[in-house]
Amino acid sequence: MIDNTLFHNKKVAFHTLGCKLNFSETSAIGKQMTDEGFSKVRPGEQADVCVINTCSVTDTADHKCRQAISRLNRLHPNAIMVVTGCYAQLKPDEIAAIDGVDLVLGANEKFSILDHLRKLDNGEKAEVHREEIKRVKEFKPSCSRDDRTRYFLKVQDGCDYFCTYCTIPFARGRSRNATIPETVAMAEEAIRDGAKEIVLSGVNIGDFGKSTNEKFFDLVKALDNIDADVRFRISSIEPNLLADEIIEYIATGKRFMPHYHIPLQSGTNEVLKIMRRKYDCELFAHKVAKIKQLMPDAFIGVDVIVGVRGETDELFEESCRFIDSLDISQLHVFTYSERAGTKMLEMDYIVDLKVRKHRSDVLHALSDKKTKAFYESQRGKSWPVLWESRQSGENMVGFTANYVKAERPFDKSLVNKIASVTLGEWNEEKTAMKTPP
Repeated sequence: MIDNTLFHNKKVAFHTLGCKLNFSETSAIGKQMTDEGFSKVRPGEQADVCVINTCSVTDTADHKCRQAISRLNRLHPNAIMVVTGCYAQLKPDEIAAIDGVDLVLGANEKFSILDHLRKLDNGEKAEVHREEIKRVKEFKPSCSRDDRTRYFLKVQDGCDYFCTYCTIPFARGRSRNATIPETVAMAEEAIRDGAKEIVLSGVNIGDFGKSTNEKFFDLVKALDNIDADVRFRISSIEPNLLADEIIEYIATGKRFMPHYHIPLQSGTNEVLKIMRRKYDCELFAHKVAKIKQLMPDAFIGVDVIVGVRGETDELFEESCRFIDSLDISQLHVFTYSERAGTKMLEMDYIVDLKVRKHRSDVLHALSDKKTKAFYESQRGKSWPVLWESRQSGENMVGFTANYVKAERPFDKSLVNKIASVTLGEWNEEKTAMKTPP
């Protein structure tokens, strides 16, 4: 058992898998622990506690989680191993059976990690603390401070959609959020901490306000009116929740960047119905056209899932044609994997694993084409760039307002500063656009 009076002598190691929301929550957990006296382990040091925040969006994610647990157990054999996150919520007993695991905390319990560490009695079996997710009503705020250039602010959690392929509602619970004044206060705290860019994160952020009788659009307006040198991005928003009035407001607003990430999942209405999505291709195409009409240089990223049950060769080809017709900038391609407890398992038509991989390769190639074309369209244009501390060789990198990766010779005085640049040629690796020093 860890003595409460000895937290200040303890070293903690963190490992986070999955989405930006997980990283934001790990940051909040880390602040709790360092406030109580823990210090983050340095390379070569032995940790007293390891905290692994897991993802469970696919079978591959589960596998990566198990690998991470085993690796940390080898690196820190005497550490108390704490596993939390979506995998821990969905399959706690499976995790508890892994060698070296001492404590499994569900989605809600992760934020009470210190209490569980105080009470932990290291027996032969791992302790499991996990409330049934449908009973979880409270919203736990968090903000990632690991990167002092870009902050990830959790504004919403949970999802009420229950798409047929997805376990997120079972792992994260119902949609919930803080109030608009509370969320604005969290953003202002991040700004005081040095944030120049804040990314609004959540599971289904367009559903913001459901638990507080507010609207996401009102949150956008409130954040846009903050009197500070800061810019905001929306991490991902469902097309049916991206109201035209939001697009119109951002087009003339002050602080929200011309950068959208919109889940499509499939470019055919038949598969969208199988998935139980809440929009059709016509609505999605309208949203893309609306954005480009008002913000021709906007970056639009799109999520797509390939190989779901019921996706025939003909439907995949139809999806490819639709996606190719869209004026978008990048695809985030996910390969479907069967998840226990989901309705899609009731579908008879199963896509072979090799076919799934081939379809993923096809869409990755299409994504590369789209991204190259978008970057080429920006050559010679001037944009403000927020320069980051990370380096690429002798160069530093940053992102324009419309999310083009820019590169220039490293200059320490520019770190976490916004400066106007003119985008030039590709760098040698074709991963960023050069800018004059």
